[in-house]
Amino acid sequence: MRIVEIGDAGDPRLADYRDLTDVALRRVLEPDGGLYIAESAKVIGRALAAGHRPRSILVQPKWVPDVTALLADTGDDTPVYVVPAEVAESLTGYAVHRGALAAMHRPAPRSVADVVAGARTVVILEDIVDHTNVGAVFRSAAALGADAVLISPRCADPLYRRSVRVSMGTVFQIPWTRLPEWREARALLGDLGFHIAALALADGAVGLDEFVADRPDRVAMLLGAEGDGLSRRAMQAADSVVTIPMAGGVDSLNVAAAAAVALWALRVPD
Repeated sequence: MRIVEIGDAGDPRLADYRDLTDVALRRVLEPDGGLYIAESAKVIGRALAAGHRPRSILVQPKWVPDVTALLADTGDDTPVYVVPAEVAESLTGYAVHRGALAAMHRPAPRSVADVVAGARTVVILEDIVDHTNVGAVFRSAAALGADAVLISPRCADPLYRRSVRVSMGTVFQIPWTRLPEWREARALLGDLGFHIAALALADGAVGLDEFVADRPDRVAMLLGAEGDGLSRRAMQAADSVVTIPMAGGVDSLNVAAAAAVALWALRVPD
């Protein structure tokens, strides 16, 4: 660990943190640079505990003790860039209220078989574009006993800054990886013994209570994009279509809320 004080937002050593807008991070830095941004000492600590490696850390002066405590046992030479609050805001494009950001190396992708080994309850997210919803689903998955999360090729990145923050760092706790396209994914999940249950409104759908009463041993609960719902290919890949009974004239829930309800119902007793 090296403490480096920097007072100029234009310093090239701070390039990883410059203009952290949605577009900059989602389309350029994270996919191409092999990095993601962890925000706050708590989230950085969870990333470190999961074995992720920081390339550098950006911190405001009052948060230095928290960050140095996190890095005390790592034994590496990670630079800790200490900047005033106004420099941090000028650099990133927003007020860094939690005091610390880390540019983390993205871990190598895991295979689907590795991620779901031993799993009984898995969540599949198809093409969800709202990073807040992705983070909220991960938090519910961690809290309600899901064993893994699988995401479609076009689903929003769980390691995007907002997803990580909303998840409270549980994206580092729950094993996850990306699925291939549905033709391959359907065969893969079937070979692994999973019953794919699509959560959707459709003719012939069974109620969640009815499905849970005769729950398959390995369930992959499939949730679709905000607004459009599940794609035709996803629905064709499903073994069952399951619906959450509604009252009050409401026909659906936000995808994160629906995930929480379904996961609570599907929980496996200890």
